[in-house]
Amino acid sequence: MPVEPLTASPVYESRAAKMLREVFDSGRPLTYIRSSEEQRVARVLREVSLHLASTPTSVWTWTLTEGMRRDGRTAEAGTQSPREALDFIAGYADAAIFHLKDFHEPLRESAETRRRLRDIYESCRDQRKFIVISSPVRSIPEEVERSLLFIELRPPDLVELVDFLRDELALTPDPSGLRDSGDANLNQLARSLQGLTLDEARYALRRALAASPHLGPECIPALLEEKRLLVNRSGTVEFIAEGGSMGNIGGLETLKKWLTERRKLFQMRDTLSADIAPKGLLMMGIPGCGKSLSVKAIASYFELPLYRIDMIEIFSGRHGQPEGAFVAACKMLEDMAPAVLWFDEIEMGITSTESSGEQGRIFAFFLTWMQEKSRGLFVAATANRIDLLPAEMIRKGRFDEVFFVDLPLDDERIDIFKIHLSRRGIDPAGFNLPQLTEFTIGWTGAEIEQCVVSALTKAKLADREIGEDDLLSVAVSIVPLSRTMKEQINHIRSWAFERAIRASPRQGGQW
Repeated sequence: MPVEPLTASPVYESRAAKMLREVFDSGRPLTYIRSSEEQRVARVLREVSLHLASTPTSVWTWTLTEGMRRDGRTAEAGTQSPREALDFIAGYADAAIFHLKDFHEPLRESAETRRRLRDIYESCRDQRKFIVISSPVRSIPEEVERSLLFIELRPPDLVELVDFLRDELALTPDPSGLRDSGDANLNQLARSLQGLTLDEARYALRRALAASPHLGPECIPALLEEKRLLVNRSGTVEFIAEGGSMGNIGGLETLKKWLTERRKLFQMRDTLSADIAPKGLLMMGIPGCGKSLSVKAIASYFELPLYRIDMIEIFSGRHGQPEGAFVAACKMLEDMAPAVLWFDEIEMGITSTESSGEQGRIFAFFLTWMQEKSRGLFVAATANRIDLLPAEMIRKGRFDEVFFVDLPLDDERIDIFKIHLSRRGIDPAGFNLPQLTEFTIGWTGAEIEQCVVSALTKAKLADREIGEDDLLSVAVSIVPLSRTMKEQINHIRSWAFERAIRASPRQGGQW
């Protein structure tokens, strides 16, 4: 099918193709792309070539081993050396894109090559001839640095991934004939692959096809598992596959209502101004009261993948300077948007205590990044040592809201008992749970869960069903955190009183 001439940007144009097309439309003849994906660069250049002029522009490829060739044809004679390749480009009469692979080495080592490239820069301007050097490393000599436009190729976006999936599936046999190749299904699969290179996406797709040849929604877990292995390889970012739900959280009704409202806004984010589009929230409070569980529930409720930045790994030194590792992790996650990004115990890694040191620079970057990051990234930060958080972190506008998660109230503790009993296949209706409230005053959600686990263990050891007496006997023996750390918890409450919104509605005048 012939390609129709395009006079404007195509509707479905990938981010990478749009960027390169605009570079070429400006008339700039030399571009240096840093990317390890040579095949992807070639794919993008072919896409760009279709939209540069009224007729498709030819794409030539040069390698040190094969010379200059066009569209997979036999290489042109006398084009194997770098100098010969540049001479061929200089003498070529028509508009074209020349993709030079392996060219960073001769460019760095040969003064003659650098001189010839500078000559071509002058002769190719406004001639619709474009030279693209691709390399996995940045190696640009000073002599040509001002003549080249350097581009760091970001991971493929949804448009590129959908096109890739469509091409891959066309080459993959479908014996059953039941494979769903509709746009809706391909978009869902592409979202699961965001953040991966096309090579990584290809292997993830093959893993999914092995799990389900139909390639429907049921193969999403296989895609996500492959993605988890690839993302976790970075060492600083962890893909959290374990989900949660709002139904597994007892209480915190104010937080739940706020999330319901923000979910609607998040889904409309591309049509909203930057001031209204949700950025994220900060949850501070007493350990064991459900902050981490709430973050997992947010990701499930928003129907987004969840990633966690490991600040211990960032500062370990195993991934280079902490500042650089942190910046790279944040940029990597922007390429995976839409997603939920979890900063666990944020006060331990991002502080302004050393304003002139590494932590101070990380803190400064984080504050700026929170204002400028991708709209598709929802940040969920949690903190226990809230008194360590600087004022700049919690001021209005940095996060959409700051919540304080306190010890659960009477009704909330009953709900938490019901949740943990139900999760373990026990009917809560067989227990008089309200009578437990007087024995569990000041308990955290984690302590309630441990009470259920201990009572169940006790019953199993006695080879009988769990009963109310088991819960009561365990409850009277537990010394809650609120008693052993009373002064610290009172300090946390008083600190948060005027700085945060309570995640649960007040009862009986309680804070």
